[in-house]
Amino acid sequence: MARDEAGINLCPPGGAQGIAALAHLLGKPVIPLDPAHGVEKPRTLARVVEAECIGCTKCIQVCPVDAIVGSAKLMHTVVSDLCTGCELCVPACPVDCITLDPMPLSQANDRRHADAARMHFQRREARLTAERQRREAQLAASKVDVAAPTARNAVLEALARAKARKQGPET
Repeated sequence: MARDEAGINLCPPGGAQGIAALAHLLGKPVIPLDPAHGVEKPRTLARVVEAECIGCTKCIQVCPVDAIVGSAKLMHTVVSDLCTGCELCVPACPVDCITLDPMPLSQANDRRHADAARMHFQRREARLTAERQRREAQLAASKVDVAAPTARNAVLEALARAKARKQGPET
């Protein structure tokens, strides 16, 4: 949004109030919500129906604020104080065990909740970036340059030793 790559009217959970806040922050005119991205509706919180959860972790992977906790093959649950009601977990669930309950008005209109959600999102993004970089560094470190003389010599020497053993002692 700051680089004019996305509009301020693409977030249904934020609704008209979110669009107005973004317009004020970025010095842009207030425009209606883009219906291609959804419609504004009452804020909700996700809730996992524990008896139906299979522990697949798909909901955990898509939650942008780490509001869903659990581990593989175990039941998951939503920490309602962290949930923003983005609904990204609902389509990710293969067994449809996530329901949406009305968000308490005190939470829906609380600026501190929005600030905390932003902080959780930023922490998650930083953690995922660090994990990605760590994996890439490990992968780069594990690759052996077969064109390097030392690597090729070691391989050729091992092949020569194996060939010599197969042929037995020369007389």
